[in-house]
Amino acid sequence: MKIFRNPDVMWREEEEYKEQALDSLEKGGDVEDVGTSVLYSGGTMLSLNILGTEIWKLCDGKTMDEIVDELVGVFDVERSVLKEDAAGFINELKEKGYIYEE
Repeated sequence: MKIFRNPDVMWREEEEYKEQALDSLEKGGDVEDVGTSVLYSGGTMLSLNILGTEIWKLCDGKTMDEIVDELVGVFDVERSVLKEDAAGFINELKEKGYIYEE
């Protein structure tokens, strides 16, 4: 199944925080709680960390395996762990209506 962002969801990437998160990642820091983008839909706002932001950006018609393949080169984590985390996050976004699959 291919994964797509809902076109009705507005989003903004926070470049300053993204740079901080990437810099901290390079130094081995924990960036799980650093918001690097914001999604808006139906009066609801959702803040995404660096991994969530990168997953969100790849939801442009790619399959889960294609998304994970691209992320493995960016994040220093085992593929199986990354796939599990990405699948859980994508399921959460799908339940909230932020993405859909075809």
